[in-house]
Order: sequence, then C-alpha cells, then structure tokens
Amino acid sequence: MISLARFSLPLIFASPLMADIVVPTRTIRADAVILENDVTLSGGQDADVFDQLNQVIGQEARVVLYAGRPIRFDEIGPPAIVYRNQIVSAYFESAGVRIATEVRALERGGTGDIIRVMNLASRATIFGQIVPDGSIQIKN
Repeated sequence: MISLARFSLPLIFASPLMADIVVPTRTIRADAVILENDVTLSGGQDADVFDQLNQVIGQEARVVLYAGRPIRFDEIGPPAIVYRNQIVSAYFESAGVRIATEVRALERGGTGDIIRVMNLASRATIFGQIVPDGSIQIKN
C-alpha cells in the first residue's frame, strides 16, 4: 500500500493573461485630438480596447475619455474635417456620370464617417460619406 502523504503535487491555477492596454493619462474631452503625452500603456485585460499607442495618437475622442480607463474602439475616430453647418461640395457618381452640388453639413465628422447633409437647392436631407478631401460622396 502506498501512502499519499509523502507525495506533493503542485496545483496550477489558470490566470488571465495580462496585456498592455492604452489608457489616458488625464481626462480628455470629447472632440479633442489625442496627443502623445495624453496616453500611456498600462497592464490590464479587456476586450475591444486599443493595445498600441500609435493606434490612438492623432485620433479624435468621440466621448469623454477618463484617466486610467481603457480606450474602446468606438470611443475614438479620425479627426473631424467637416463641421456642422459648413457648406461643402457633394457628388454622386453612377455609370460614368458625375453630378456635383453644394450641401450644408447637418453633423460633424471625419474621413469615412456617414453624415446627414441638406441639399441647398432642393432642401432635401440625404446621407453621404466624407472623403479625405473634405467633400461628401452621396451613395445610392
């Protein structure tokens, strides 16, 4: 008969892996562009958050970002290049035909954002996507 009292088995507990996550060093207000000294890496574990500083530096806060809290993917985006009430060029392209007009932006946004705009000629409200040159591409 073997006595188990003489044998010791190490117990291994699984613990969650800690990774670096990006957190603000101070409270950053909404619509502010994030600068290099505004963020740092901190140990933590969370889903849907940034883990590299270069992913957030130069982006714009969409909501207030609080010091020490992880920055989530939906909380920042490209800096605004179109502002509410701004008159901008808009165009619609289809089958090789391009129609251009001026519209009034009803929202602010950055490159790639889809915003509401009002056609100045017809007063119709439509949606368009902001392109890098600051104009609005109307899609069907």
